[in-house]
Amino acid sequence: MSGAFADLFVNQDANETAAEFVRAKIRDVVRDPAVAEKLLPRDYPFGTKRSCVDTGYYETFNRDNVTLVNTRSTPIEEITATGLRTSETEYELDILIFATGFDAMTGALRNIDVRGRAGFSLSDKWSAGPRTYLGLMVAGFPNFFMITGPGSPSVFSNMVVSIEQHVDWIAECLSYVREHQFSDIEPTLNAENAWVRHVNELSGYTLFPCTNSWYVGANIPGKPQGFMPYIGGVEAYRLKCEAIAANGYEGFELSR
Repeated sequence: MSGAFADLFVNQDANETAAEFVRAKIRDVVRDPAVAEKLLPRDYPFGTKRSCVDTGYYETFNRDNVTLVNTRSTPIEEITATGLRTSETEYELDILIFATGFDAMTGALRNIDVRGRAGFSLSDKWSAGPRTYLGLMVAGFPNFFMITGPGSPSVFSNMVVSIEQHVDWIAECLSYVREHQFSDIEPTLNAENAWVRHVNELSGYTLFPCTNSWYVGANIPGKPQGFMPYIGGVEAYRLKCEAIAANGYEGFELSR
């Protein structure tokens, strides 16, 4: 659905039309109006969070043994010996499954404690948000390559395809470095700054930054917020990467 309308993510009115269509479909499936209301996407533009393209998901809420609890209005206060207690009531459970979310795009890399020149940490470099060139490398961190890092299409693409594109590009880059007897490669600060501006400019044309989602880091307390993926499209991104390589790795500093 998100690919069927050209203005779905850039026009609030068009987005609302699509959102109301989806809400009507949910109301058609979920028999209890009060339960259906809790399931309707309302507090964010439709599609700026992952949509529930379901196989029987909404029908589940018609079952007698299923209860939907809105933990925003009645938050969980305590895990008890027999289940959990919200601000409203207590629920007895046989099994409790924790789904606490994840620190997308940057968390894994920051937890490794990558160090660049003079021991400067990647975590400090990204203290105000991730900064990369092409989502592949970071200024001040020579020979440090990332696969589908922030600033690349990554989660806004078929990830397997994007991973393969990055692996191919990195492999060709390493061959170029060896053939020309360089020892170090890293992006210039100017190239990194220009790419960050480009990524932010493109996302600013859309509704995605309006939503508190993991795309912007809103699910992690204290994480600097900003739209992290490159939203200009996989094909445009691939052509940019190819052009940079063809121009002798434009925007990179190579040294011996």
